Amino acid sequence: MTGPDRYPDEPVDGLPSPPQSVEDAEGREISIRAYGGSDEEREALRAMYESFDPADRAQGIPPSRPSKLSGWLDRILSEECFNVFAWDGDDVVGHVTLVPENGTESPYELAIFVLQSHQGAGIGTALIESALGYGAEQGISQVWLTVERWNRAAVGLYEKIGFETTDAESFELEMAIRLDAQTESTG
Repeated sequence: MTGPDRYPDEPVDGLPSPPQSVEDAEGREISIRAYGGSDEEREALRAMYESFDPADRAQGIPPSRPSKLSGWLDRILSEECFNVFAWDGDDVVGHVTLVPENGTESPYELAIFVLQSHQGAGIGTALIESALGYGAEQGISQVWLTVERWNRAAVGLYEKIGFETTDAESFELEMAIRLDAQTESTG
């Protein structure tokens, strides 16, 4: 599928939205919250990315050089993007960003990052579902992502949530999901 047809016909609905609290497979209480724009949140996210293992960087993100990291955070934490953080106490341990493809309208690209110390514990699933639920509440109806085809764990996670493969012609898979976008009522 390409263009507007690259999204599944049936929307996924019933996804939770932040804030929520989940217990991960290690028994840790993880708080999932939408980014509120505070300096403290930004610095906690920066700290997560500064400790990120270079082996887990994909497609050059998150950037490893401090100057590049600052610019990248400026872009993804802007008002046009939607961000959800996973917190273990005072530390950000996971982050999903929804970045508009063109301007400020759907479709949005999803990127997720979970600290190595917290991977494999179910945080990624809860984080993606919350980010998609939050995105649907904001009127987002189409989300896509790319994943390296060898990353079977990630591909399986995305499929479990409802993403479908839309392009498999390169070393990366493109996957997409259609959300049951909500329109906020002014009551």
